Amino acid sequence: MPGVSVRGLSYEGRRQLAVNLTRVLSLYRPILDAYIIEFFTDNLWGTLPGSWQEALDGLTPPQLATLLLEVPREGEVVRPPPSSWRTPARAPDSQLHSENTSGPRSSMRSGGSESLTTLITGEGPGDENQWPGDLCSLLFQLVKKLSDVTACTQVVDVGSGQGHLSRFMSLGLGLKVKSIEGDQRLVGRAQHLDQELLQTLEKEDRRNPQGVQASPRRSPHHVVRWVDPTALCEELLLPLENSPRGGARVLLTGLHACGDLSVALLRHFSRPEVAALALVGCCYMKLSDPGGYPLSQWVAALPGSQLSYRLREGACHALEEYAERLQDEAPGLRTHCYRAALETAIRVARPELRRPGVQGIPRAHEIKIEQYVRRGLQRVGLDPQLPLDAAALGAQQAQENRVVAFFSLALLLAPLVETLILLDRLLYIQEQGFHAELLPIFSPELSPRNLVLVATKQPLGQAFSVLETEDG
Repeated sequence: MPGVSVRGLSYEGRRQLAVNLTRVLSLYRPILDAYIIEFFTDNLWGTLPGSWQEALDGLTPPQLATLLLEVPREGEVVRPPPSSWRTPARAPDSQLHSENTSGPRSSMRSGGSESLTTLITGEGPGDENQWPGDLCSLLFQLVKKLSDVTACTQVVDVGSGQGHLSRFMSLGLGLKVKSIEGDQRLVGRAQHLDQELLQTLEKEDRRNPQGVQASPRRSPHHVVRWVDPTALCEELLLPLENSPRGGARVLLTGLHACGDLSVALLRHFSRPEVAALALVGCCYMKLSDPGGYPLSQWVAALPGSQLSYRLREGACHALEEYAERLQDEAPGLRTHCYRAALETAIRVARPELRRPGVQGIPRAHEIKIEQYVRRGLQRVGLDPQLPLDAAALGAQQAQENRVVAFFSLALLLAPLVETLILLDRLLYIQEQGFHAELLPIFSPELSPRNLVLVATKQPLGQAFSVLETEDG
């Protein structure tokens, strides 16, 4: 899923971008709030403007990839979209164009939609700034550079899991690292992996004595601790035993910090012991409501800024991966239609039962729609032998491409939701008088969460550009 880069926008420009995003999202909220499993029960196709229905109807998945996601395919010819897509719902231009002209335009990166960029900023896409290579390796490089330029004495990796990030920063880069994880089993696994790596490095040292480093290697210091996003965790701020006197200058980091764990790191950043922050968040649907979003006073005051669970969950989808499925006409795409047909059958049998979780049906795309529905009924505790309307099921299956088209529309808009969440976090940091940037350090094909929020207490100026430079 591509993000929108706000690199270089002024504080006022970022606030204006938040205004634009909430206005655009309010126009598209019926699409974003919809559940694709209710495609038939709620007549989702009928909620689209007539010109949109005409443009989308009958398109194959590869044509949808070309039209909606602007993924070209050799020899593909698709009729042009209706003009209202460029100006959604024919909203006044003032609602869509950024009034800030002091900084460079925001740009969609890799696989994004030029029309979507135009929608937000009134300008086309800029440089893509993609970083090829391994996701973790690139984050390691950024943390090391950030630690150097802010003179941090130790890194605290929060929500460290099996300690992969901590292990490399400590044993690979020589940083002093505290690793905090709430699951004792994961911490035990991390310590075991630390020892395995140390033994491997010792063998390498014996084979190549000339390459042995002067200072002894340090494993991460592992701590088992759940971090409460609503309370101060002193453990995050305590210096390691070998830290200099006078306390520590802490760099807080979290790779894919889930839900409110991201919020906890952002709130701890205001503490004087914390000098810098490098954060990659995820699982926006797990944010507390209220409390997890919005964080900034500016976004909280904007009409239409509230994001439902459905919008936040949609923001986590991977646009690039879905575009690839469309291009390949993956058979699994029809599962959207099958599940929507099952929802119709469920409500005929039990009208009060809405959106029940359905245990996965193996290789669902290889069976007939009637078989899928019967298996689905059994999985939600209903009689699989209930009478089914075969003609109605056939008519629903005939709309398979419409279901995929509607889902693609929602997915196309999802990056706007993620951008608003990340922009809110930037503004939250800036409202406290600190400095923050969103840096795109790797391609979204590696991971849809490819923007790192970097925050510092002191202005870094050109140092932010240094952080964006790949080391070979």
